[in-house]
Amino acid sequence: MARAFLFVLDSFGIGGAPDAQAYGDLGANTLGHIAEQCAGGLADRPGLRQGPLSLPHMQSLGLAEAALAATGNLPAGWARVARPRGIHGAASEVSRGKDTPSGHWEITGQPVMFDWGYFPDEGPAFGEDLVAAIMAKGNVPGILGNCHASGTEIIASLGAEHMRTGKPICYTSSDSVFQIAAHEESFGLQRLLDLCQTVRKLVDPLNIGRVIARPFVGSAEKGFDRTGNRRDFSVPPPGPTLLDQVKASGRRVFGVGKISDIFAHQGVTDMRKASGNAALFEATLKATQDAADGDLVFTNFVDFDMLYGHRRDVAGYAAALEAFDAMLPRFAKMLKPGDLVLMTADHGCDPTWRGTDHTRERVPVLGFGPGVAARDIGIRTSYADIGATLGRHLGLPEGASGKSFL
Repeated sequence: MARAFLFVLDSFGIGGAPDAQAYGDLGANTLGHIAEQCAGGLADRPGLRQGPLSLPHMQSLGLAEAALAATGNLPAGWARVARPRGIHGAASEVSRGKDTPSGHWEITGQPVMFDWGYFPDEGPAFGEDLVAAIMAKGNVPGILGNCHASGTEIIASLGAEHMRTGKPICYTSSDSVFQIAAHEESFGLQRLLDLCQTVRKLVDPLNIGRVIARPFVGSAEKGFDRTGNRRDFSVPPPGPTLLDQVKASGRRVFGVGKISDIFAHQGVTDMRKASGNAALFEATLKATQDAADGDLVFTNFVDFDMLYGHRRDVAGYAAALEAFDAMLPRFAKMLKPGDLVLMTADHGCDPTWRGTDHTRERVPVLGFGPGVAARDIGIRTSYADIGATLGRHLGLPEGASGKSFL
């Protein structure tokens, strides 16, 4: 019995979603627009990167072919590979949201076919009754923000007032999310986590997907920085996922990064926390060493989305992709005969697009492993095919959604 590895490059969309227009994202293409900017010399940054986007290992697996299938166009400056050496294709999302939980749950066999609750774009994001309940049950003197905002920007503008007043910074986005930022020292990390658990219960009737703790440190004089102690308080998936199936079979599920939070701690047997793509990669290597036959290692590489997509940092996103690509050979050397690796994304976050939110896009599906035959899997009609394939690989019963492409 072999092992399975699932890597989600958070927000690494490749354009072409058939329903993009319904989400205001017609033309969004994370990979395509990054490659275009790099080819035009617009993503050069001294000391960071320069030149065309270069992802030789993912390109050798068939990333260019996946992008071509998704949109009908090759990324700027790229050519097709004569003989891709991996499984390659694209997948469309059927879930109604373009958020992190919806993407991950669909990948693992549970598409989100209901509507999330969202907070209004205009005026106060959170109603008076909700704010009053947060103050009373959370024991805070009030809240700051109460709007749609970029996390780094709102912390920069309200961090000093938060430290002075003790009021947490509360904000949302186009996702179904309630985010709370607070200073780890002046407010307290555990107090922030406790407040998030309180708010989680308060927003359950509103069908809000996640409450996210966004701790930060620093000062107004020296600037504020978010820490690696982020915590997501999610509602559980609507039904059993691939993770639950693996766990129920008596095998281990290694959840690296924020995987456990995304799945409300369901189905994960071994939680491995790390902050930043490089640290997440090292934690993945350690999980690979510890994983036995039949186990699943599931990693979310969050920097692409959190640090670069939402901040509309094209050069940073490109450099992060190139750094990730350069790390892949180290991981590949640790694989055993029969292992299967699938790499994909949960949504897009085109750093050239308007606003700061996720974008509705198709995602790449790239697979490899010792003895895994290269093939073109075309466009899959649901992310759920990814989880179905890994389930088939591990010899698990067929799930409720998705078709294996093995």
